[in-house]
Amino acid sequence: MGVIKNLNKWANAHTYYPLDVVRIALGIFLFYMGVDFMSNPELLAEGMKPFKSITGSMMVVHYIAPAHFVGGFLIVVGLLTRWATVAQLPILIGAVLANFLGEMDTKSLLLASITLLACLFFAFYGSGKHSADYYLKMQK
Repeated sequence: MGVIKNLNKWANAHTYYPLDVVRIALGIFLFYMGVDFMSNPELLAEGMKPFKSITGSMMVVHYIAPAHFVGGFLIVVGLLTRWATVAQLPILIGAVLANFLGEMDTKSLLLASITLLACLFFAFYGSGKHSADYYLKMQK
């Protein structure tokens, strides 16, 4: 718990509006991808082809869309940002691996890699000073 408090103190001391814009853009992108996967399950099934032989792949399919949908919303408002980004990490690692195990799509690989790096950054950085987390913490 002390590590998280130290990370929060550092993040609040070094918060900048461009980082908030990046966090909000990441959340909007993840939310959009969640909605896109919900409305177009064929797209999600196409991306899961390299993992078809793995047990529980259908359970993973039912995890991806809601995790993007809910996680994206939480990241946008800055509520439980670290938890929301950590929930995205297995999905994004799988998206990067899908390009190496299946057919290589450089656009998809680049998009998944950038999103993975952004989620890793916000998993450590947190939501920053301009977020619901900070607002709720100051209400105590």
